Amino acid sequence: MEQSLILVKPDGVERGLVGEVISRIEKKGLRLAALKMVRIDEALARVHYRDHVAKPFFPDLLSFITRSPVVAMVVEGNDCVELMRALIGATKHTEAAPGTIRGDYAYSFTENLVHGSDSPESARREIGIFFSPDEIFSQG
Repeated sequence: MEQSLILVKPDGVERGLVGEVISRIEKKGLRLAALKMVRIDEALARVHYRDHVAKPFFPDLLSFITRSPVVAMVVEGNDCVELMRALIGATKHTEAAPGTIRGDYAYSFTENLVHGSDSPESARREIGIFFSPDEIFSQG
């Protein structure tokens, strides 16, 4: 069974949208295999966002992602990564379709509520950053 890492970012947690995100995931027929609230520090952010560390926007991203807790989840199901990407919506809030999480709730490019793995390979790497194997309760 395919898995994906989903993060409800600081803005989603601060705005009280964690339950809405989880509800949409479960209504889509996907299942939570792990869930926890964590505070991302600079070291963890540099590991998770390793492809962005040298980019000019990284300092703002670092400030944002470390400002308050995130909710990390392992979501699983058939075609999970692709389904979650569709459910989340486009990264740019103005391009996210109504009915998607970002289309309905995001109001900023940088504060776009949710992170979702972009491939099964990324999902495996990202899940390993946030969860140990004994924290994941998979049905697959």
